[in-house]
Amino acid sequence: MSQANISVDKQNAQAVLKANKAKKRKQFLRALFSRKIVLVSAIIVMIIILVAVLAYQIMPFDPNKPAVRDRNQGPSATHLLGTDEFGRDVLSRIIIGSRVSLIVGVLAVIIACIIGTSLGMIAGYFGGVVDDVISRVAEAIRVIPQVVLAIALCAVFGGGIVNMSIILGISNMTVYIRMMRSQVMSIKERDYIMAGRLQGNSNARLMLRHILPNSVSPIIVTMTQQIGGTILSEAGLSFLGLGISTPTASWGTLVSGGRSYLLTNPVYSLAPGVCIALLVICLNSLGDGVRDALDPRLRGEL
Repeated sequence: MSQANISVDKQNAQAVLKANKAKKRKQFLRALFSRKIVLVSAIIVMIIILVAVLAYQIMPFDPNKPAVRDRNQGPSATHLLGTDEFGRDVLSRIIIGSRVSLIVGVLAVIIACIIGTSLGMIAGYFGGVVDDVISRVAEAIRVIPQVVLAIALCAVFGGGIVNMSIILGISNMTVYIRMMRSQVMSIKERDYIMAGRLQGNSNARLMLRHILPNSVSPIIVTMTQQIGGTILSEAGLSFLGLGISTPTASWGTLVSGGRSYLLTNPVYSLAPGVCIALLVICLNSLGDGVRDALDPRLRGEL
């Protein structure tokens, strides 16, 4: 076979591969947005993300600048959602609070995913004593209620965005340990893994190049479904005064700050509460859509 024919065959193979990838991408998007509730949820989540990214450009007032003369005002043309006890604009604090809540939620899930996936992969691949130690530690963490564990860690390490992300990440990592361990135990005995061992590939290469890519789908689904719950946990801890501390605005601190003014200015507390509920519901719906789109059994293909 001539060199020109080989080059043509390679180009044809690459074109077929690109076409298959494009087809799979379209199938995924079609399955993901086949339900209207998932499409609406995705739009709402994107709007909230855009608000968080453009927070400093769209805020009508400085969220941390007090104005004693304007304190505890109800909704008006100047302050659409009123002001708090220090005269700060509630709408501006909700806008900047969306950034804090999303950062903590996403960062905590990323930390949980990295630590949990790594430990679960090591436990499932090596087995034996390593598996026993990691599994017992994961079970010990899992039996402690997440809120209780988070409160204990907050008491030790304190609040703040970084500390809250680490604390919530540690609290959520056991889900990834169990999931990844079971995935690895079902994959590591397959023929292509055995062939890789016979070729002299290292354990690290087998785990990172062959086992991990074949376990990405359940990881993505779990991450998508956990972000909403993590944001809700951060809001609860901030409401209790253990998470994000003032003057930094988060939706949880706003709900906590406005509870004393429910009779005189209910919007102060209800508005961030509605934002929390809306975001969590939309993220959970989007997570269900991602699960359905990635699972061929749920799409009726198997």
